[in-house]
Amino acid sequence: MGGGQSGPTSCPGRGIGSTKGRRHCGLGYAGDSGRQKRDDDDPDRHVGSGRSSGVWFVASLARPGGNITGLSLQSPELAGKRLELLKETVPKLSRLAVLVWIPDGPGNAAEKNEIESAARAFRVQVQPVEVRGPNDLESAFSAMNRAGANALMGLTDTRFAANRQRVVELSAKNRLPAIYPEGLFVEAGGLMSYGTNRAEWRRRLAVFVDKILKGTKPADLPVERPMKFELVINLRTAKQIGLTVPQWTLMKADRVIK
Repeated sequence: MGGGQSGPTSCPGRGIGSTKGRRHCGLGYAGDSGRQKRDDDDPDRHVGSGRSSGVWFVASLARPGGNITGLSLQSPELAGKRLELLKETVPKLSRLAVLVWIPDGPGNAAEKNEIESAARAFRVQVQPVEVRGPNDLESAFSAMNRAGANALMGLTDTRFAANRQRVVELSAKNRLPAIYPEGLFVEAGGLMSYGTNRAEWRRRLAVFVDKILKGTKPADLPVERPMKFELVINLRTAKQIGLTVPQWTLMKADRVIK
């Protein structure tokens, strides 16, 4: 068992493969080297899981072809639901800051489009705030305050997740309500998150691994989109920033941290 990283991307994944008769499994990031090889005789086989980026490495979801299959985290399609929940929790939301890591990952454009589309429907202005690294975060939050942002949303990006502790600390310090793409942010002290149910996601990933280990070709396994999602709310953080979460929002939550 091992882990690795190949190139910057917004598609984190777990994979299993076979090379020269050996099988290996690892945790990594599918960059350009993760693109599907067109040689049907290539022995490498991969099953991965990642954030839906708008850039697919397979021929189609139903018939991926070649040597790649896996699960999508379907993040762009969830951006509108996140904004809906945030607007429900912060009724006076009028200006939304969106934290964008530069350079953009391949999935950022699709997710930003989804956010902007939902924002128009809710009559919310979107304020993109760019950062190039962790050292830019404090100045980014200062820029949000100067612009009058009254809530925050971050894109589904591995760099955002890697710096979640600092992000949630600055959100609390600036009393800025925020919704995140994963429950890990809420466990770190973030206000709320809406995204794929990770327990179910991991269970389905294990099924993929088992089938390939037993000889099923990746090309014969359709890429799956998640079917279960979870809303996680941290009431300690809500109290810390002086926010009352509506009862009807709490009733929707799958997990509440008190």
